[in-house]
Amino acid sequence: MTTRVLIVEDDIDIRGILARGLEAEGFSVGVAGRVEDALSAARDDAPEAVVLDITLPDGSGHDVCRSLREGGYPGAILFLSARDEVRDRAEGLALGADDYIVKPFVFDELLARLQVHLLRRREADTPRTVFTAGRLTLDVNIRQVSFGEASARLTPREAELLALLMQEVNRPISRGEIFDRLWASQGGLSLNVVDVYVGYLRSKLSDFVRLGGPVIVTVRGKGFMLDLRGQDFRH
Repeated sequence: MTTRVLIVEDDIDIRGILARGLEAEGFSVGVAGRVEDALSAARDDAPEAVVLDITLPDGSGHDVCRSLREGGYPGAILFLSARDEVRDRAEGLALGADDYIVKPFVFDELLARLQVHLLRRREADTPRTVFTAGRLTLDVNIRQVSFGEASARLTPREAELLALLMQEVNRPISRGEIFDRLWASQGGLSLNVVDVYVGYLRSKLSDFVRLGGPVIVTVRGKGFMLDLRGQDFRH
């Protein structure tokens, strides 16, 4: 299931940067620019995380955070604000936020912090979903793949793709089938997105391959396959 994140930010440029960046990492993104819209979106869309600015045209991000926590919202809340005084950070955290990131920010750092808080909450609240294929193990909840003593963290979309391949091990899956199962709900994308993410996943698994782990092979005319049989279908 795709992770949904709500961005509450009145600056259209920053909102766009965050939305595009998170969508590229496989998240489903909702946006709001006002307190009222933020509370409505959090209630109706049930996001797993909220990235929240403090200064909003009709109130404060503090009001949003307070209302969410008082209403029992269980997800992660990360403040993203230009206010960098210690008292500002302390107030945000005291209201129940999980983190406080100061603008200007680096997207990769925000992404890393967001993923950490999501993982912590999933570890605490969600039963483990684990796939195995030979000695390869994928913990979907924390998006960690392991082979022997080696391990790697995956993005949400990479984990979904690997889970799909592991469920159909040694059977090629066509680009069209992969696209329909993972990207059909997102408009404006082509089949090329499958090749891009297969490339990402191969890179993440490259250390495992050197240790004798499974290989994602391209089966000409049929698609992609997680190969546990040691055969090369690319020729």
